[in-house]
Amino acid sequence: MPITADFHLHSSFSGDSDTPMEEMILKGIELGLTHMCFTEHNDFDYVVTESSHPPGFWEVNPDAYLYDFLKLREKYADKISLFFGVELGLQPHLSMRNAAFAKEHDYDFIIGSSHLCHGKDPYYPAFYEGRSQEEAYLEYFESILENLKVYSNFDVYGHLDYVVRYGPTKDQGYSYENYRDILDEILKKLIDMEKGIEINTGALPKGMREPNPCAGILRRYRELGGEIVTTGSDAHETRLIAYAFDRATEILKECGFRYYATYEKRRPSFHKL
Repeated sequence: MPITADFHLHSSFSGDSDTPMEEMILKGIELGLTHMCFTEHNDFDYVVTESSHPPGFWEVNPDAYLYDFLKLREKYADKISLFFGVELGLQPHLSMRNAAFAKEHDYDFIIGSSHLCHGKDPYYPAFYEGRSQEEAYLEYFESILENLKVYSNFDVYGHLDYVVRYGPTKDQGYSYENYRDILDEILKKLIDMEKGIEINTGALPKGMREPNPCAGILRRYRELGGEIVTTGSDAHETRLIAYAFDRATEILKECGFRYYATYEKRRPSFHKL
């Protein structure tokens, strides 16, 4: 497995996972990983749509998370390198709040992600009602550009085409070319900001044809001069850690990448594919 770093992981410190961090670390060691970064969810102002998701469900307790993380990092220091990260849910009105949150602790790595689009979660069918799937996807991409214009304290943008996981026909008929104009704006903005993207294999066990983002977006990012790409499974349980990383390796190579990145203290290091 050429890729030995999983830099998108959620343990029980994320609201949507009940897997203990130590179990995930042990699985990573078993798989032969050399680097793991936990990126627990923090989405302020998440619109609660299910009774099982109380207010604050998507917000991490960073102090408790850090306390356990430091103990486990020391315990397994001779077996694997562990990193302290967070996945921030971006919305334009949260820019100052997210910036303050990001500065409260010394994170190794910050993913900026769009889980909500103009206050609505693409996970739910209501996001697509009354319009075409193409219109819904376009609104999602436009909201990413809105975030990039007002917020910059992150290292990579997570699962850029996350919305296609949940549309009525998922990624059937979807391609980079269908949204070239807005996606090129996003990619050029990220490159100007010296930010990276990730290849996120979390869509593959859900039946998607490609990871997030799709190969077309990854290839275009590289063509435009983008070089920073991290690798993440988005695993919330041990069986999905480093999922399909062999395939991710081949996709990255086909898209023109020769290296993938890891982060420590917000600085990237590059590893040969």
